[in-house]
Amino acid sequence: MADTIELGDITVEVVRKAIKNVHLRVYPPLGRVRLSAPRWMSLGEIRLFLVSRLDWIQKTRNKIGEQDWEGRLDDQDRDNLDVWGQRCLLKVVERAAAPVVWWEQGQLFLQIRPGSSPARKQAVLDGWYREQITAAVPPLVAKWEPLMGVTVSRFFVQRMKTRWGTCRPLLKIIRLNSDLAKKPPECLEYVVVHEMAHLLERGHNVRFHALMDRFIPRWKFCRELLNRRRVPPENGGSVAPYGA
Repeated sequence: MADTIELGDITVEVVRKAIKNVHLRVYPPLGRVRLSAPRWMSLGEIRLFLVSRLDWIQKTRNKIGEQDWEGRLDDQDRDNLDVWGQRCLLKVVERAAAPVVWWEQGQLFLQIRPGSSPARKQAVLDGWYREQITAAVPPLVAKWEPLMGVTVSRFFVQRMKTRWGTCRPLLKIIRLNSDLAKKPPECLEYVVVHEMAHLLERGHNVRFHALMDRFIPRWKFCRELLNRRRVPPENGGSVAPYGA
């Protein structure tokens, strides 16, 4: 069972493990503080360590509070994750069966084999997000190809740390970030149109902006939604500003 240490208004969860070094983490979106310590360390020694890092803890929590974070799975069974722009409570169901993810009534359910690691759980969730985008893109491409007068030869979906989408105009290939399944649907449509617009204009110049104004009048609003939300750095990096 985990212990807790109070440092003023900060509660630190302390978990002892078979490790050599202390690991201190602050988790978005609420600034939860968790410390993993070697089993031999006493609570007194742990408290002294935390006091020495109190300034860092407070600064990190303040920084997290200034951001609008997207959830990523940590080593807890319950967490808040985004699905198509809605914040959902994740419920992990351990069962000796193939992994399954489903979404209903404001909750995201992850069925996983008992003893699965956090990395395995995250991989299953990432695969589910990828499937969501893979299913959603073809109707959008079919809608916009005749409206824009372009053809997409192929599209790929993968989790990317620094891009929401990319385009290879000569091959007519677009690549999309699977994390777009965490955003409102209009953001995915904006990114699809943005990348398809590069089949007409490669650069982010005046002509490109005019094309975006024509096809997606609210494109700047969608760009702002994408650029102001970040994936926590300690859980996979952040996404660079998208668009021009």
